Amino acid sequence: MAYIKFNKSELVNLSYSLKREIILANKTGAYCNTSIVTCNTRRYHGLLAVPVDAFGGKVHLLLSSLDESLELRGKKFNLGIHRYGNIYEPRGHKYIVDFEADPVTKVVYKVGEIYFSKTILLVPNSDRVMIRFDLLESPDSVNLTLRPFLAFRDIHALTCENPDANTEGWEIPNGMAFNFYDGFPDLNMQFNRKDVKFISEPSWYKNITYSDEARRGFPCQEELFVPGYFETSMKVGDSIIFSAGVDVVTGLKRKFDSIVSGEGEITNNRDLLLHWADIMKRNRKGHKMITAGFSWLGTGLLRETLFALPGLTLYADGNKNEFEEILDNLIADNQERLFHRTTQVESPLFLGPLLERYIDFGADPKAVWDKYGSTVKGILESYLPGQRAEVAMQPNGLLWAQADRKALTWMNAYIDGYPVTERAGYQVETNAFWYETICFALGMEEKFGNKKGVFVKEFSKIAELVKQNYQNTFWNKDVGYLADYVDNDGQHLEVRPNMLFTLACQHPLVEDEIAEINDVGQGLEHRIYGARMSGSLDELLFTVKTKRYTMARIRRIMLSLLIGITKTDMKQLPPYGRILAFNERGKEILAKAKNTAKIPYASSIAKLARQGDEAERFAKLEIRASDVYGLALETVTSAQKDYKAKIMIDME
Repeated sequence: MAYIKFNKSELVNLSYSLKREIILANKTGAYCNTSIVTCNTRRYHGLLAVPVDAFGGKVHLLLSSLDESLELRGKKFNLGIHRYGNIYEPRGHKYIVDFEADPVTKVVYKVGEIYFSKTILLVPNSDRVMIRFDLLESPDSVNLTLRPFLAFRDIHALTCENPDANTEGWEIPNGMAFNFYDGFPDLNMQFNRKDVKFISEPSWYKNITYSDEARRGFPCQEELFVPGYFETSMKVGDSIIFSAGVDVVTGLKRKFDSIVSGEGEITNNRDLLLHWADIMKRNRKGHKMITAGFSWLGTGLLRETLFALPGLTLYADGNKNEFEEILDNLIADNQERLFHRTTQVESPLFLGPLLERYIDFGADPKAVWDKYGSTVKGILESYLPGQRAEVAMQPNGLLWAQADRKALTWMNAYIDGYPVTERAGYQVETNAFWYETICFALGMEEKFGNKKGVFVKEFSKIAELVKQNYQNTFWNKDVGYLADYVDNDGQHLEVRPNMLFTLACQHPLVEDEIAEINDVGQGLEHRIYGARMSGSLDELLFTVKTKRYTMARIRRIMLSLLIGITKTDMKQLPPYGRILAFNERGKEILAKAKNTAKIPYASSIAKLARQGDEAERFAKLEIRASDVYGLALETVTSAQKDYKAKIMIDME
């Protein structure tokens, strides 16, 4: 039974099928990614994308798509689909009657009396995609035509007809090979049968359009080269295997069958997570790294690897050796970022929390410190004044990060060369990691190093400074939560997920504030803090729950914690009344209340917030609650929409 299910009646509906994607990947870093009807909607979609060593390991698209056509008794049916401008042609998706995702990807077509299927797989540990075509039912033999669309470009670029492209191919056993540009690997297209003929019919297909890129306002059109087509005949029961890869191979049927038989069935979420945890550990030429994303981000990234490494190794299969191997490679590959200069100022400081997780999992603390202690201390010392240009410790012990026209955190989007959200100043998560790694290093050095040395003496004082100044710098009692960052203009109270990292650290900086949250009592704040490393909301709730607190009450407390509603807030009367809507009867009530109301009322939250300090605080809570609600909607609403919301009037 397939674990991942699709509404088969909706497969021919492009508004349904184009939003659902196939992604096949392997540990070499290669991938196959397209929609379930094999119509590419993004620039990085394609049947075979591979890392190219000549271009620094960046992933490049070789084979964009492969269009199938069936001919029965002189009548031809095109099964492919592309978008050209606003037109989809051909419209082969209309023949799809079934789709399966596991254990392997399979699409079934019904064309009149013909039942035809294609099964797609990416070869493990090889830059190769294979597709098996099966003629399941037919009143007669059919001719199969396969037309490859070649790209030879970076997965985030677009290509067009150009004189530099060497579009001349050459014959290889049971197929053809192409290579457009120097530095690229050959694309070898082969079959398991010798009777497949290649018909040369070179042409650049114009105005191929990627709908998701168009929707987002990005460049979305390109030209792809089709060298011709492969042709053969099939009778019922025949299987034809197509292979596209960077080297020439033999024994395609045996290889395909072996891979399919080795695919384990995915029956639950855990199976799915373990499968992808293994795939995300890239092993190319013996150098193991973490793949942060197959179409975006890339492989071997510092921040993403440090965050993901425990889950993909320790908690997936308990492999401590692999954990250390990947970590060792990461440290060797990121010396500049770890010790001298980086645009991810918080990332080197996450090595401390990472090693804490490793020790919690069962690693020997002394062995860990003996191996990684000098690296951790070196990282901390690099944040002292005069070491890094982009970030340095201030006299209050906190880290100030700033560089002209540079985004120095995870919010690193740019427009016209300028960061959209610079976050220059004291950053909430950077300083939480700073304190956490200092505390970890001091504990390890005092146990297994030189507890009377210069490092312990110097950083013990720094830890005290951070403890004294962190909460005063970041905590805002009026709104009941931490500032995202603090600069020369004061606290910036935007709500962002990085603010939660403070609660994920083992050495608390703001634990006492949890006790002030509405309905928290009897030591529950300690259970909440102890559950900070939960992997999901359900795990968090069940970890916090006690016999005294029902699950509904725990959920209300968590919502109050998220919004910042305190015990004091719930004990006092509201400072204003906000009108959201009214009808004819409501209009009469409002008219009478104009002279008798004990509190101010209005429809404008901006106007109400100006009624005093308490009104301003309650307005911020109300806006924050709306923002949190908006995040849970299917279409996320814009932040602080309450300022723009209009009153609803029903006079019928």
